[in-house]
Amino acid sequence: MSEAVTRTATTHPGLLASLDPLLREWLPRQRWFAGKGRPVTGFSLVAATELLPVTAKLGLYHLLVRAHQPSSIGAEPHPGDCYQLLIGVREALPPRLAPALIGHAEEGPLTGRTVYDALYDTRPAEVLLEALRTRARIGGLLFDREPGQEIRAGLVPRVVTAEQSNSSVIYGDTFILKLLRRVVPGVNPDLELPLALAREGCPRVPAPTAWLRAELAGEPYVLGVLQPYLQGAADGWELALRELAKGEDFGAEARALGRATAEVHLALARALPTVTLGHTQLQRLADGMIQRLEAAAQAVPALHPYVPALHSAFSALADLAAEGCTWTAQRVHGDLHLGQCLRAPDGEWFLIDFEGEPARPLAERRMPQPAVRDIAGMLRSFDYAAHSAGPPAEGWADTCRAAYCSGYAEVSGHDPRTDPVLLRAYETDKAIYEVVYEARHRPDWLSVPMTAIERYAATDLY
Repeated sequence: MSEAVTRTATTHPGLLASLDPLLREWLPRQRWFAGKGRPVTGFSLVAATELLPVTAKLGLYHLLVRAHQPSSIGAEPHPGDCYQLLIGVREALPPRLAPALIGHAEEGPLTGRTVYDALYDTRPAEVLLEALRTRARIGGLLFDREPGQEIRAGLVPRVVTAEQSNSSVIYGDTFILKLLRRVVPGVNPDLELPLALAREGCPRVPAPTAWLRAELAGEPYVLGVLQPYLQGAADGWELALRELAKGEDFGAEARALGRATAEVHLALARALPTVTLGHTQLQRLADGMIQRLEAAAQAVPALHPYVPALHSAFSALADLAAEGCTWTAQRVHGDLHLGQCLRAPDGEWFLIDFEGEPARPLAERRMPQPAVRDIAGMLRSFDYAAHSAGPPAEGWADTCRAAYCSGYAEVSGHDPRTDPVLLRAYETDKAIYEVVYEARHRPDWLSVPMTAIERYAATDLY
């Protein structure tokens, strides 16, 4: 194994003087920017590392930048979200890099230079892989890899241009590097859980090969994870939509996906501690769901007529808790849907992106939860797919839901439909979240979760 390579990093004073006016325009337009709808009032530099000298033809900065924005009305003051940026600096951009343009610096130390998102550029992407390969230490950046894992030099990088909540670079057809954009201190489940699953021998999650992290003010930050690239794998969402468009049944795939989900849950339960949720914990869980319902109804008035019926889904869970019912909680994926699943050419399914819902606090994303939370997310995803390909396909989602639950039961020994109150509560909670999200970000999609809300309010699920 190569010894770690340590290099001293230098930075230019006054760097934000050049970048601030450019980032104010560019950052809010990015898919992964979390503060949409509120103006950026300024930036503070959390950390800056010069990976390639800016005095050369191509300069390269790794930055952690905090974006300051006014708090939402009624919200607690917020210090601002921290974003990871890979900033390239050139005299001028070649045409191939036009989509990566951030702007032209008119003040500060970068005056007269062109600034761009360096992940689109071959050389900066190669710098990251080489640092991971050699286990480099550059300034405050630490590049680590699993013992025994080797990374071949010279793999050609290409950025993934599809919209994502983070950014990814594929190296050859061998690895994919996921760089987290909005970063928070602490143990990130997007590295923690795949590592635990790999060490448990679970084959349903690509095992981390290497990762990028930083230590700032005594706090750990996970910044990126390198994993094997599943060449030829199909995105679960795109696959489902293709099958729908052809009028093909998706039941067999849904059953296989249910089996894969159960394998991951069983491995997580073996690898990490589980807890029992008793009356107090379940009451707190139900109360949280009720609070989210009430807040959602204030944000989206279309929910108002359904609030009493939806409330019953959560009060039923609280009633069971009062009767002494308990459930096991464990570490889960936390944001499971068809788009977080890949089907390999041999038909095997894999689960990816264990970050959880990025908008939720990291401590909450790392808490043990009933496995049915993941199941509810997937069942909602089947419903989304059925309503996203033109007129809803009659019975398509119901067939997928039943097949998925059956496949899950084949491996786990427990059919989630045998806990209808818990499953209904989690599905309802997820649909309420979807209503708020669509109302804010994709109003044209609002009818999808609202159709589900009408159904959940009218009848029990099972």
